[in-house]
Amino acid sequence: MPSDFPSAARLHRPSEYAAALKGRRIARGALFVVSSPREPASQGARLGLIVPKRHAPLAVTRNAIKRVLREAFRLHRQTLPAGDLVFRLVNRPAPASLTALKRQVRAEADALLGRIAKC
Repeated sequence: MPSDFPSAARLHRPSEYAAALKGRRIARGALFVVSSPREPASQGARLGLIVPKRHAPLAVTRNAIKRVLREAFRLHRQTLPAGDLVFRLVNRPAPASLTALKRQVRAEADALLGRIAKC
């Protein structure tokens, strides 16, 4: 299936996250910053997520944010350039229902991934 999300499409090691965070910031939104390492990758697009407890104190909120980001990445993966992408939550979301939060995260994720795909 072309739109699956295999293990090879995820970042696993702390060194992979560190390289992406030391790299360049390629997109920024109201909630997220997307970073990528400076050296190009030969494999396809891979995703890493950083959702700190400081910005999303409830586990339900953190897990919902990660689930929505993974799904957005999975759908955009074929159009993205090869390389690692780390989504980092940098601002606390406004208090809202979980449904409203998911909509906000999905809209921002789609916008950021669309910008990255055009580069």
